[in-house]
Amino acid sequence: MDQICYRKGDYKYTLLHDWSYPTGITYDRDVEVGGGWVRLTRDGTMHLRKHYHWDGPSGPAIDTQNFMRGSLVHDGFYQMLRAGILGTPGDAQWKRYRKASDKLLREMCKKDGMSFFRRAWVYRALRWFGGEAAMPGDAEEIRCAPAGCDPQRCEPPTAHSA
Repeated sequence: MDQICYRKGDYKYTLLHDWSYPTGITYDRDVEVGGGWVRLTRDGTMHLRKHYHWDGPSGPAIDTQNFMRGSLVHDGFYQMLRAGILGTPGDAQWKRYRKASDKLLREMCKKDGMSFFRRAWVYRALRWFGGEAAMPGDAEEIRCAPAGCDPQRCEPPTAHSA
């Protein structure tokens, strides 16, 4: 049977072109997650591939233009944190990368014109409540189609170093 395998997601946005951003957050080697959809090079440049999906600003946040680029890069970092690529979840290295990515979001929002008050609120909310979003969670159920297919024949993507 020629089946498809997929996961139901909550993503709202799709990147329409490859995009790179010099984050200033370096790592000792090039790393990637999601089969290469997000790649962080040693020099701190994050590369996101065309058709990458992300959910935009999370929580009670409003999706405005001055929040979109920051949310894209932040989601890439949190995806790496969840995968354990930037340290073991909860350890000192992981906490440093989480804090650095939260600060980067705040800085990107400033560059994109977000008010000081809103930036401060976003950063505080991330520091208080964002940790769970960066922790590994239960993988979403793998589904397949058409009816009668076998989800066991689907191989979930794995995170790996580049």
